Amino acid sequence: MAGSSGRTKRKIRWSKLYSFACFRPVTTENDPSQLLGQPGFSRVVFCNEPQLHKAKPYKYPKNYVSTTKYNVMTFLPKALFEQFRRVANLYFLLAAVLSVTSLAPFQPISLIAPLVFVVGVSMIKEAVEDWHRFLQDLNVNSRTVKVHIGDGEFIEKPWQGLCVGDVVKVNKNEYFPSDLLLLSSSYEDGICYVETMNLDGETNLKVKRCSEATLGLVNDQSFGLFRATVCCEDPNPHLYTFVGNLELKNASFPLCPASLLLRDSKLRNTDYIYGVVIFSGPDTKAVRNSTRSPSKRSRIERKMDLVIYLLFSMLLLISLVTSIGFAEFLKTEMIKWWYLSLDDNDPFFQPQRPEVSGFLQFIRALILYGYLIPISLYVSIEVVKVLQAMLINKDIKLYDEVTCKSVQTRTSNLNEELGQVEMILSDKTGTLTCNQMEFRKCSIAGISYGGDVNEIDRAASKRMNVDVESYCFSIDEFETASQSCEMFEFSVGDISTERAILGGQRHEQNYSSAENSRISNVEEEFAIKGFNFRDGRLMNKKWMYRSNLSDVTMFFRVMALCHTGIPVEEDELTHKLKYEAESPEEVSFLVAAQEFGFQFFRRSQSSMFLKEFDPPTGKEVERKYKLLNLLEFCSARKRMSVIVSDEDGQIILLCKGADNIIFDRLAENGRSYQQATTLHLSNYAEDGFRTLAFAYRKLEAAEYEQWNSIFKVAKTTIGPEREEVLEKASEMIEKDLILLGVAAVEDKLQKGVPECIDKLAQAGIKIWLLTGDKKETAINIGFACSLLRQDMKQFHLSLGRETATIPTNNQLKAMKDDILNQLESFHKLKSEEGNDNAPLALVVDGKALEIALRSDVKDQFLPLAVNCASVICCRVSPKQKALITRLVKEHTGKTTLAIGDGANDVGMIQEADIGVGISGMEGMQAVMASDIALPQFRFLGRLLIVHGHWCYKRISKMVLYFVYKNIALGLTLFYYELYSRFAGEVFYDDWYMALFNVILTSLPVISLGVLEQDVSSEVCLQFPALYQQGMKNIYFTWYRIIGWIVNGVVASLVIFLANIYTFSPNAFQKNGQVADITHLGAMTYTCIIWTVNCQIALIINRFTWIQHLFIWGSIMIWYVFLLVYGAFPPAYSQRGFRVLIEALGPAPLYWAVTLFVVVVSLLPYFIHIVIQRSFYPLDDHVIQEMKHCRKDVADKQMWERERSNSMKMTQVGVSARVDARIRVLKEQLHHKKQLIYRSVTSSPIFRSLTNSPA
Repeated sequence: MAGSSGRTKRKIRWSKLYSFACFRPVTTENDPSQLLGQPGFSRVVFCNEPQLHKAKPYKYPKNYVSTTKYNVMTFLPKALFEQFRRVANLYFLLAAVLSVTSLAPFQPISLIAPLVFVVGVSMIKEAVEDWHRFLQDLNVNSRTVKVHIGDGEFIEKPWQGLCVGDVVKVNKNEYFPSDLLLLSSSYEDGICYVETMNLDGETNLKVKRCSEATLGLVNDQSFGLFRATVCCEDPNPHLYTFVGNLELKNASFPLCPASLLLRDSKLRNTDYIYGVVIFSGPDTKAVRNSTRSPSKRSRIERKMDLVIYLLFSMLLLISLVTSIGFAEFLKTEMIKWWYLSLDDNDPFFQPQRPEVSGFLQFIRALILYGYLIPISLYVSIEVVKVLQAMLINKDIKLYDEVTCKSVQTRTSNLNEELGQVEMILSDKTGTLTCNQMEFRKCSIAGISYGGDVNEIDRAASKRMNVDVESYCFSIDEFETASQSCEMFEFSVGDISTERAILGGQRHEQNYSSAENSRISNVEEEFAIKGFNFRDGRLMNKKWMYRSNLSDVTMFFRVMALCHTGIPVEEDELTHKLKYEAESPEEVSFLVAAQEFGFQFFRRSQSSMFLKEFDPPTGKEVERKYKLLNLLEFCSARKRMSVIVSDEDGQIILLCKGADNIIFDRLAENGRSYQQATTLHLSNYAEDGFRTLAFAYRKLEAAEYEQWNSIFKVAKTTIGPEREEVLEKASEMIEKDLILLGVAAVEDKLQKGVPECIDKLAQAGIKIWLLTGDKKETAINIGFACSLLRQDMKQFHLSLGRETATIPTNNQLKAMKDDILNQLESFHKLKSEEGNDNAPLALVVDGKALEIALRSDVKDQFLPLAVNCASVICCRVSPKQKALITRLVKEHTGKTTLAIGDGANDVGMIQEADIGVGISGMEGMQAVMASDIALPQFRFLGRLLIVHGHWCYKRISKMVLYFVYKNIALGLTLFYYELYSRFAGEVFYDDWYMALFNVILTSLPVISLGVLEQDVSSEVCLQFPALYQQGMKNIYFTWYRIIGWIVNGVVASLVIFLANIYTFSPNAFQKNGQVADITHLGAMTYTCIIWTVNCQIALIINRFTWIQHLFIWGSIMIWYVFLLVYGAFPPAYSQRGFRVLIEALGPAPLYWAVTLFVVVVSLLPYFIHIVIQRSFYPLDDHVIQEMKHCRKDVADKQMWERERSNSMKMTQVGVSARVDARIRVLKEQLHHKKQLIYRSVTSSPIFRSLTNSPA
């Protein structure tokens, strides 16, 4: 069967049946090919002669595509620029340069080595991440395609090896490696079907057709002598334009966009095509629509620069104090200190020129107090972010078992930004949906079939403690009852009434929030791709018992005949066929018709063949329908019709289309079911299903012949009026229709999408939907994933009429006025609502969006859009996606995340603060341009709410702690300078200074940044409102930054004063030895190490053995270092020679002061957290205490109550729809009770009972 259908397929000449754009006659009026040879239209391609393109002027780029940020030549300069964009690195570069002069108080190595280490580690990290991008590029560039090498022989070559002029052969379901000119295909008339979903988001297939001049190139051998020249436009980003001429055998043939196959689109429903490479690599339209990977920095990192500026200001201030103090002492006091033997030639000590000495001391102080600026902060954050990324990548709950893919953090710079996202801009096709259509419900003759109670009703009833049941209509047992109730619609509140009328059977439907019905695993018997319909009244041929049998039969015939599909394969076990068609809806209709007993099994040029179940005989019969005409579907017509003649000669027009279009064309006697059908349409739309209305009309032979002659003339019309003539001819026959019903198909969502959106909405994140698909489809998906709900006020922004491709100034002004008037009316309606919490949705068309985003309109558009609960932009181009992302980011100042899966999403992904690519079934362009790659959309919830929340708090705490510990160390140097009256002596040994950030305090802070958790992942998902701590940035506010600076100042004062005034006046050893600078420095440094490491222990909420090892191990390392360092000869150990063994260790005062200083230094922070947790607790504090007291186990009711109270009242998401549905159901139940009460109280029995004497 498969083979025969394939042969039949190749013989069908679609151009004889359809009037697609690519089949229209070529007109010479306004011929764009006249532009060829002028600027912008100068490209020349020698077909099948790629060797001619290896030298100028016809040398073009190869087909290699790169998404990396660097290459071998640019890595060093660009990476160094990235590193020294950071303020701290610039400061330490200056300090390192000054360290080689006599001004430096330290050895040069102590300043140069940390800088080289910090910058080197960061650059290595950048190189590794870019190497991974290179490997992904290599994966795409290494795909193979068959290329002609001469004499009709084709061999496999990698994509990157293609050259302009190469002839390639692309097989079914393969991507086009570059922009190709279609030469021929497996169809006789040279057409092919192309899926452009990766470019524009549309699921419908596009039809392309080659020039008639190349139709003869039917096999590999025919290309042996093929030579031609193409003159065409230069490379540009316009996806839907192409101008060129094909010069073949001294004749010229015009080319149009219908003959161009774009890179990253896919060949579908066609066995193979031959094409020649026109644009390659960076010249292809898809690549031209993308931009280079931008450098992105998180908000915390940008704010860190301001913190560094603040610390640098402190550094300047204390350096200035040191400089002025030194100059004053030099002039007034030091000149009297004859015993210092000051050298007049020493520039640092010139009493005659104190201002010069003061300035030099200022420079020296800038270097000395440099430890206020945390040089290791950046490298520590780089290390932490890489480790965070590794943990995210290894999260087993972010692994998709179906595709065997997991999350991939391609850029770790933005980890903490994941915890501050406020707006998500999402693509639809392939991102929210999985590109599969399923037949779900239908309404035939005013009766709805396949209608279980949906998940929203089921969840609402569960919350209301009402038992929702679905009833199986058994024809055998309850025929009479069901027939009498076929037109009766039951609501959830009518359970008792339903039971009384039907007396039927029931089966329980258990609600599971984890498995939404839109992604439900269908039972074994219904596990058919494209068919997810359950209703015993129609299945298993039970439809033959319906009272309206003729309408049911005609409904199924419309499904089986009104399409462009072809059977391609038969299952040997089930004898069921698989189909290919222009749109996935048509495939689902064909599968559904087959399941109902109307199998479309063959098509010829003029006939269609069905295997129908014949109710009178109860047997399957083959019937032939002669295909007379086909009026194809397009976005303007919104309908499709076929005219067929059955075996009895009866001519029938079968029509399907948008409900409003079909209803307008109904005959007066064809509206019998319109009211009931309209109600069903509303219900289906609320479920998020796509709907098409079915109708038919029987034609008389004379009427048909008269119309067909008119239609033939219209079809062959040449000129701009052709569209209008064709439409008028179609209107003449597509009228006086009889309505049969509607079919509802589901654009199947990816698993977990509604639940993920609900979690994100509860976290306070707004979600915008940007899609290239049509408005109706976008709105359906909006309902399906709960971005829209039935009680939501919708604003539709669109242009009132179609405009020219390039509007004139007057037209542009009229369009602007139209959009501004609509926006003004929307603002007025919004203010009239009076309720700020009223849910509002904005639906914007692409053409209207183009006007709305202009500089003089966007100030009215963006405030409205941002204040709406949902925004859906449809028919948007890739550039519009990128533009609206940029404008939203700039206008709101909020952190934006863009997520998509196709090449049309690349601009949006790169423009957003965080770009997420879906590594699904489509190409890798979105992934390669992204910062993070996810297998499916549902993982975005855990990525943000869990890992984003953790990373934000980790990095925030880490930066604040770094500021604290460096101030605690750096200010002690300043205090000693004051204490010693600016003597210029360094308080600590050089090795102590070098080890502070590198060894003694680095590991605990890294463990804080990698392993810290305020609450577990399960609690994060149970309390998504915790995510708002990052959105509000409460852990990295200036209040907290200043607080930690003050904490550091207090700790430094306590440490310095306690040591100075304890050890200076008194002997600290039994033999009366007093402390010198060596002892004071070592003792003060010991207190600093203990204090900062114990401080981080107070910060950490979740301890692991790693953190214990790093914190207490770092303290132990200090003592080990003192022992080892003191064991070296004095020539090497200098001040540290045996300082611990002989001086500090034996002195009890040393240990007592250390304990005292640590307790007093940490006391302010300890008091602060006690007061905060007792009187002003944050959300995470409350949850931590509940978990500590095991309330989640011991008192589940309390835990659930707190969880419910913490939920944000959302306007979108499943929870919001359930809340809205509960309100409706309560109103219905209240209304029902009132009706029952009135009926009871007004009954004679009640009156007699109430009026009877006691």
